[in-house]
Amino acid sequence: MPSRRVTITTHNGAHARPVAELVRLAQSHPAPVLLRTTSGAEVDLSSVLAVMDLALASGDEVVLETPRDADGVLDQMAAVLDPAS
Repeated sequence: MPSRRVTITTHNGAHARPVAELVRLAQSHPAPVLLRTTSGAEVDLSSVLAVMDLALASGDEVVLETPRDADGVLDQMAAVLDPAS
């Protein structure tokens, strides 16, 4: 399964604006996209509330994965969480 390991570098972590962008990308993708934290929590990225409940902060590391990486959605999502890369 394609995946990307990302360290969050956005100034305020995964706050409303980047989470909304992640959900928009996930909802436009034909397959489910999952986000997993280092603690093992896993959420479907089609849910704003599920992602916000993780309270992801700058410096946290996550893994994004999907059965099919159509149109490079994982790279687009990684760029949302780590715009400096």
